[in-house]
Amino acid sequence: MIGMIMFLVALFMLMLGFPVAFTFGGVALFFGVFAEGMDLFAFMPYRIMSVMNNTVLMAVPLFIFMGVILQRTRLAEQLLTSMGRLFGGLPGGLAISTILVGALLAASTGVVGASVVAMGLISLPVMLAHKYDKRLATGTICAAGTLGQIVPPSIILIILGDVLGLPVGDLFKAAVGPGMVLIGLYIAYILLVTRLKPETAPAMPKDDSISRKKEITNALLAIIPPLALIVVVLGSIFTGIATPTESSALGGVGAIILAIIYRQFSFQMVWDASKDTVKVTAMVFAILIGATAFSMVFSYTGGDYLLEDWMLALPGEKWGFIILAMLVIMILGFFIDFVEISFIIVPILAPVAEALGINMLWFAILIAMNLQTSFLTPPFGFSLFYLKGVAPPQVRTVDIYKGVLPFIFLQVLVLAMIVVFPEWFGMSSSY
Repeated sequence: MIGMIMFLVALFMLMLGFPVAFTFGGVALFFGVFAEGMDLFAFMPYRIMSVMNNTVLMAVPLFIFMGVILQRTRLAEQLLTSMGRLFGGLPGGLAISTILVGALLAASTGVVGASVVAMGLISLPVMLAHKYDKRLATGTICAAGTLGQIVPPSIILIILGDVLGLPVGDLFKAAVGPGMVLIGLYIAYILLVTRLKPETAPAMPKDDSISRKKEITNALLAIIPPLALIVVVLGSIFTGIATPTESSALGGVGAIILAIIYRQFSFQMVWDASKDTVKVTAMVFAILIGATAFSMVFSYTGGDYLLEDWMLALPGEKWGFIILAMLVIMILGFFIDFVEISFIIVPILAPVAEALGINMLWFAILIAMNLQTSFLTPPFGFSLFYLKGVAPPQVRTVDIYKGVLPFIFLQVLVLAMIVVFPEWFGMSSSY
């Protein structure tokens, strides 16, 4: 039972607010010494070296760099301005524009925090000025910003590919369908709300100084550059021309080219973007090394066998395991970050899934869709904090919490669709 006790102790310490990487590493050290002594950690240098030599994980800092560069090119501002004018004349048009821009930012940057902050600064004041309901406006921005979790190229898909031993390119392909369905449901929900309650999202007054043709031209000029980058990055992966790691480097170069096109390039910007990339990457890899120590001690103390035996004895076999696994991940997502769940919980669940004959590609997409809700679920959803930090004073935290609830329901609905009808998304639940 030592492994289960250390797992509960780690969760308790995370609830108290201790740093994630040091919590997992510290708990592993304490229980490892208690169970075996310091000799157990003689293998840690080899495990750390294995992490550092992992070419798949090289894509993480490169995609982060691409996203940070694009965030500094004012890409979101130009997209939101152009799309807002294009769709603003429709009831709910600004909200629909926000969803579409969120999808483009997700496929080109994949940085959730940057997307939510950018849209919160640019789109939220415009929606509030045009008498949008605060809950609909804030919920739309948070939901659109988190699309980067499931729409490729997604950092979480790269991490899951490494943890589960799956080709990242296959994960990217499999995630396209669920991502598109989710975007479609978001837009359908906004259209339904504006149909039932037009006062929640009134249309913008038409600007007669700009012709319709000019609006369409401006929107196309804003969309084509990031769309070209998406085609280059994802197209090179899907066609087999480049590996995800190689395409991430290509994406970094493409982001710099876009910065030059948008006249935002400077060596200072590249330097600042590089520093931000190092900070985020260091955080991810520090958590990974702490998680590696934790999983090593957890496995040595027999915690993985105990958990596997218990889960294999669940009623309903495969479906009982899937339901329980999704519930556990969703509940943990209320309190801890997707990175910790990916590095700690997923490796524990993976052997059970394989023993039950579950298709690991399908299982990975389920986890990714589930983890997306962790950015929206109160009380610790990061998107909620990002938006509250840039929202006007009249927007209360409770408005944001209430605003995201329908979008959380839509995410859970898509998750249920993937569970029940995997063939709709070109997948199978079994090998």
